[in-house]
Amino acid sequence: MNPKNGLLKEHIARYRFASYLARGRVLDIACGVGYGTEILRAVGEGIKEIVGVDIDQESINYAKRKYKYPWNKFLVGDGCDDEFIKTLGTFDTIISMETIEHIKDDYKFVENLRRLLRPGGLAVISTPFGRGRNVECSNEYHYRQYKEEEFKELLSKNFSKVTILHQRDEEIELPKEDKKYYLMVALCE
Repeated sequence: MNPKNGLLKEHIARYRFASYLARGRVLDIACGVGYGTEILRAVGEGIKEIVGVDIDQESINYAKRKYKYPWNKFLVGDGCDDEFIKTLGTFDTIISMETIEHIKDDYKFVENLRRLLRPGGLAVISTPFGRGRNVECSNEYHYRQYKEEEFKELLSKNFSKVTILHQRDEEIELPKEDKKYYLMVALCE
């Protein structure tokens, strides 16, 4: 992607935001080609290890070649597969950027994230705003896009505290009435 691409800049901003919150053992679920691990480690303090997981073997192969450091590892896996998540262990921080809308069984995915998160840990989960869970989505790769209350309700079934922030451009903030936002970023404890 062109480094000036707005979508890429917004995605990088989410990783930078998450890096200030990440600590200990970190899981980047649906890590793609792995560039987020470098952003997390460059900014984040207190990160001991980052495990990047993606369902696509080609992306993981690229990540292993491009971002090979002693503090990270990359694995092929599915966040909805109970057997796979049993092998991962638990994490202090989980990062999931624009993943949930691509997963058919979003309830199972969120349940597995909770199972992977250590007590006292933090999950940072982002997704675009949409017209609603049961409304056909214009993006052919998305099963759904949530309204804010639907997203919070889904996450609240597994996490005791859910805070929803909004993102427009490179800003991530508490929502303001006079702004239109494109993405939600949930902090789940």
